[in-house]
Amino acid sequence: MNEAIATKSRRSLWSRAKDMALKAPPERNRYVDFLRAFSILAVVIGHWLVAAPYIEDGAVKGGHLLGILPWSQWLTWGFQVMPIFFLVGGFSNGVSWSANRRNDSTYANWFTGRLQRLINPVLPLFLIWTLFALFGTAIGVDRQIVELAAQLALIPVWFLAVYLIVAALVPITHAAWKRLGMASFWGLVSAAATVDILTYRFSIPYINFINFAFVWLAVHQLGYAWSDGLFSNSKRALILGIGGLVSLGLIVGFGPYPVAMIGIPGEDISNSMPPTIALLSLGIMQTGFALALQPAMQKWLSGIHAWTAVVLINGMIMTVYLWHLTAFVLVMVGAWLLGGIGLEVAPGSGAWWLARPIWFALYIVALMPLIMIFARYEQASPKTIDIMPHWRLVTGLLLICFGLAATAAISIASPLGVTGVRLWVVALPFIGAALAGFGPIHALVKKVIP
Repeated sequence: MNEAIATKSRRSLWSRAKDMALKAPPERNRYVDFLRAFSILAVVIGHWLVAAPYIEDGAVKGGHLLGILPWSQWLTWGFQVMPIFFLVGGFSNGVSWSANRRNDSTYANWFTGRLQRLINPVLPLFLIWTLFALFGTAIGVDRQIVELAAQLALIPVWFLAVYLIVAALVPITHAAWKRLGMASFWGLVSAAATVDILTYRFSIPYINFINFAFVWLAVHQLGYAWSDGLFSNSKRALILGIGGLVSLGLIVGFGPYPVAMIGIPGEDISNSMPPTIALLSLGIMQTGFALALQPAMQKWLSGIHAWTAVVLINGMIMTVYLWHLTAFVLVMVGAWLLGGIGLEVAPGSGAWWLARPIWFALYIVALMPLIMIFARYEQASPKTIDIMPHWRLVTGLLLICFGLAATAAISIASPLGVTGVRLWVVALPFIGAALAGFGPIHALVKKVIP
């Protein structure tokens, strides 16, 4: 009976996705949706692969595959695909902002819609892990374990802070694209390179954090170029990809940059935190190669089965991204409670690689109920807001982004205090959402600030 219910549920999900797929307008660029799903799923697989905890002398230790097997650092040239997400964001934001302007709609209505779609799924994640930290601390779970678990599970929120700032600047960056074209992209590339020179040649501290803006805005500009048809010629896209690959090879080969496109514990330089010109070169390479494949992929996506699968995945993709490390933590806790089963295998060994399919299956099993419970927050229609004072919108955005960044950097769990929770970190996204006109405490804030 349970199997019959599960089969019916799967068919229902597929049927709903197929209905949506059939309703998609013919002019929709399906490859954009494919790349969005592909980039997030690649990040999920990469996270599940590089995190390699193991038991040594009876204690669980957090292994990192890239540090254990240096050759695996080259895999990040394929699995670090956040540039693709920002490329897709540039395409989508350019199209929607142009439509917004044609309809004489407001910036507040356009941006709050995007803000809600991205933040609404985050708030339940914050709430659940806050409760875990509170109750874990109350029942005497080691605070360091609580903090590490919460920080690991909430790592995915870091990129939302950057992406939201990039999206908020669309009116400026899109106007720059329309006026300057590719010069707006190359200007950002030059700015990112200058920041790296000041950082690594002249040792100016903290200036490299500016590249969170320059690098990701540059990739976002390529999304505008894509939407305006600049790379409709596959040969032009291929040349861009080859140029990015050559640039990346030269930068890594002769510069101070490591091979890995993500941070590795113990390394002096990270290509992603903050991003470097090496990561920007990777983004250029991935953009060129991805767009060179567009004609072939569009043909494949014209089939109803492939397109339905893309629609189905995109309907829950943010939920998958936000909760995939929670699923990982749940599986690790389960293995530990069962006496460390499977954790005694040395990361990177032959037995470890052979066990990956089993572990991945367990992660997926743990993730599925989380998707069923929390996907509705992603699928809810955003609240329409035509009039919103810009000071409230900007303040709300900054509070949200600061809260997300602090969560990824220091965790919501605290080793000090009675509650074991940094309540100010948890509160920031909720207060920011309320100021921007949505969220669970919006009604409360509205009484204070009409």
